Amino acid sequence: MTSTQLTLGPVYYLWDGPKWRDFYFRIADEAPVSRVIVGETVCSKRQHFIDPHMDEVIERLEAAGKEVVISTYALVTLMRETKTLRAIAEGNDRLIEVNDLSAFMYLDSRPHTVGPLVNVYNAATARLLKTRGATALCLPPELPMDSIAAIAGDEPGVELEVFAFGRVPLAISARCAHARSKGKIKDNCLFVCGEEPDGLEVRTLDRQPFLSLNGVQTMSHTCQSLIGELDELRRAGINRFRLSPQDCDMVAVAEVYRDVLEGRLDAQTGKARLNAIYPDVPLSNGFLYGKEGSALVAYSADA
Repeated sequence: MTSTQLTLGPVYYLWDGPKWRDFYFRIADEAPVSRVIVGETVCSKRQHFIDPHMDEVIERLEAAGKEVVISTYALVTLMRETKTLRAIAEGNDRLIEVNDLSAFMYLDSRPHTVGPLVNVYNAATARLLKTRGATALCLPPELPMDSIAAIAGDEPGVELEVFAFGRVPLAISARCAHARSKGKIKDNCLFVCGEEPDGLEVRTLDRQPFLSLNGVQTMSHTCQSLIGELDELRRAGINRFRLSPQDCDMVAVAEVYRDVLEGRLDAQTGKARLNAIYPDVPLSNGFLYGKEGSALVAYSADA
């Protein structure tokens, strides 16, 4: 039981610097997670919000015994982004997390982790990434259970992690639909994405919630939660689970997952607590069952 670990993924949203800093300070002091990914992932224009606080956040997390991994951009299109990526990859003694394969230009097979935005759909890809220096892979959140079990069962020689909580990152674009929705353009966006610290809801023509916009990133409307499938995933060989920060009490989320993993809480009670912690966003687990990602398939305990 105790060998199962929790990772806190990077904050995908635009939070102002003090909020971002205070979020990680509390994670350092209170959250039962062993690995924390920090750094801008979605949009390089947001970098200056967090840069003044990076050193103190990393220092606080490491003082609390957390392993800190530095995130990199999910899409690199500009020269300044290339320079930042190179500076992170070449000038950092900590592990970095690869979210775009362009990072390999600068890693030179040094140890690193691979985030869920990189398409790892089979064991052969996992083994290939291991030869390039990957020590851990967070599998894409859209993978069904059969695929996860097949990759883990092939023993690719790299630690595998599953995206267990959070809005699912679905796509990233060079253009910013979030800015466009508010009459802005990407180059003069005025950081309007910060007005929705948990994403901007997208509705269908029938006014049904469908997706969520986060700057240049498209995310699910629902929050993927695999709280009911943790035991099945562990039996398949997964011993690390990722929690993706949402604008809710992530310390409480981490505590629920830890309590379920260690048998202090059953999955159904855990699900009820997650609904109370993050009440305005429906939970889902459809991808794991090979269904539409927004579906919520009953846990085996419900049947």
